[in-house]
Amino acid sequence: MSKLSNNAAIAASLLATVICWGGNNAETKWLVATWPPVGTGCMRFLVAGTLLLGILRFTSWLGQYQPLTAPMRRDIFLRPAFCLAAYMVAFCWALHLTQASHVALCLGASPIWALLWEEPPQRSWSSARRYGAAMLACTGIIVLFWPALSSGKSNLFGDVLALISSVLWSAFSRQSRLLGPKIAALELAAHSMWMSGVWLLPIGLVEIIFHRFTFDRQHLAVQSLCIIFGGVVPYAFWNNALRHWQASRVLLFNNLIPVTTATWAHFVLGEPLTPTFWLAMILIVAGVVLGQMDWTKIFKLPENF
Repeated sequence: MSKLSNNAAIAASLLATVICWGGNNAETKWLVATWPPVGTGCMRFLVAGTLLLGILRFTSWLGQYQPLTAPMRRDIFLRPAFCLAAYMVAFCWALHLTQASHVALCLGASPIWALLWEEPPQRSWSSARRYGAAMLACTGIIVLFWPALSSGKSNLFGDVLALISSVLWSAFSRQSRLLGPKIAALELAAHSMWMSGVWLLPIGLVEIIFHRFTFDRQHLAVQSLCIIFGGVVPYAFWNNALRHWQASRVLLFNNLIPVTTATWAHFVLGEPLTPTFWLAMILIVAGVVLGQMDWTKIFKLPENF
C-alpha cells in the first residue's frame, strides 16, 4: 500500500472514530445522569479491554497475538493506563456536571498540549501552521468558557474538568505513541483499557456502594454499545493511527468530535446548540483545516522563513 493510500485509510479510520466517540459521549452523558461516573468508566474499560484482549489471544481475527514481557506490562500500567484512568475520572465527572457538547469542545484543545510536548516553536511554516491551528482551538475554548466566567454559572467546574480531561487525553495519546514501536497497536489498546479499569476500581467500588442507581435492561444496553463502539472499535483505530502519525496530528481529529457529539446530543438528548457553541466550533474546525493542509506545497512556500 502506498503512503498516500495508507494515510487516506488512517484518516478514514479516525473519522469513523470521532463519529463513534460522538455517540459515546452522548450516551455516557445519559448514563452518568443516574449512574456513578467513575464506576461507569471503570466497568466499561474492564469489559472492553478484556473483550479486545480475548479476541487477540484466542482468535486470529485481528492478527497474531504477541505476549508481552513483564517490563512492557509495567510500562503500560504506569504510563498510558494511568493517564487513561485519570482522563476517565475527569471526563465522566465533566459529563455529569456540564453539557456533552462543552466537554467535546474542550477535548478539541488536546493538540495544544501535544504540540508543547513534541516541539518548541520554530522559524518554519510547518511550525507556524501547527501552532496557528492550536491557537485557533484555544480561542474556541476561551469563547466557550466566557459565558460561564462572566456570569459565574454553576457548570464552570464541569467545564474546567473537561479542559483537564483534554490535557490528560493528550498525555495518554503521547504515552501510547512512545510505546507504539514496541507493542502492537491493538494489544496496547486492550492492555491500556483493562489496566486503567484496575486503576479506577477502588474509586468505582466506593461510588457504586454509596451511589444508588438503576441497573436495568436499557442502561445495560447503552453501556454495551459504549463498550463496543466507544471502547473496542475506536481505541483500536486510535492506537493504530498513533503508530504511524505524530500525536499532535492524530489529536487534531479530536477537533471534529464536538461536531459529532453536538449532533448526537442535540437529537438524542435534546441539548440546545447556542450561538456561543457555534462560534467556538467555527474556530476549532478552522484549526483542523489549518493544521491538516500543507500550505507550503499549496502556495509553494519555502520550508523556513
